[in-house]
Amino acid sequence: QEHYGGLNGLTVTWIGDGNNVLHSIMTSAAKLGMHLRIATPKGFEPDLRITKISEQCSNKYGTKLLLTTDPLEAADGANVIVTDTWISMGQEEEKKERLKAFQGYQITMQTAKSAASNWTFLHCLPRKPEEVDDEVFYSPRSLVFQEAENRKWTI
Repeated sequence: QEHYGGLNGLTVTWIGDGNNVLHSIMTSAAKLGMHLRIATPKGFEPDLRITKISEQCSNKYGTKLLLTTDPLEAADGANVIVTDTWISMGQEEEKKERLKAFQGYQITMQTAKSAASNWTFLHCLPRKPEEVDDEVFYSPRSLVFQEAENRKWTI
C-alpha cells in the first residue's frame, strides 16, 4: 500500500511453499481487493481449508484466484512477487527433499519477464539464495528492507 498508493486491483503472486505466510495472504488478499496467483510444487500446496476460504472470499469480493505448479504462469501480470523460506523451523531434516522439489521456483528476473511493468519483490526474511537470486533481491524492485522496517513498527 505504501509503495503503490493502494491495494485494490493489485495482483500478488506467491511462488514457494504453501506455508503460514501464504495462508495469511490467502485469507486477506481478496478482502483488500487484490488478485492472488499462487505457484507451489506438487505436495507443497496450501492447506485445503484455507484454499476454500480464499475461494469463497475471491467470489464474494470479485477478485481472481489462481493455483498452479508453474511459477511463470503465476508471475504473469504480477504487481508484487512474494516468496518465503522453503525450509521452515522444524523442517530442517527435510532440506534435501525440499530443495529438490523446489527446483525451478527461485525468483529471478526471468521469472518476472511477464510480470507487470511496475512489479516489486517481497520476502519476509531471512532469505536464502535458492529462494531468490541476488539480481532480484538487491534490485530497485526489491522492497524487502522497507517490508522489514514496517514489520518492526507493527511489533
